[in-house]
Amino acid sequence: MKFINKFRRDEKGATAIEYGLIAALIAVAAITAMAGLGSSLTSTFTKTSSTLQAKNG
Repeated sequence: MKFINKFRRDEKGATAIEYGLIAALIAVAAITAMAGLGSSLTSTFTKTSSTLQAKNG
C-alpha cells in the first residue's frame, strides 16, 4: 500500500510528459511556419531569377 501512495504522489513523470508535449507542439508550429516561408522564398527567388535573366538575356 505504501508503494501505491508513493507512486500517486510522484509527479516527476507527469511533468516530463507535459514538457515533452509542449516541445512537440513548438516543433510542429516551427515546421509549419518554415514550410510556408520556404514556399514563399522559392516564389521570390524564382521571380528574381526570371527578372535577371530577362534583363541580361
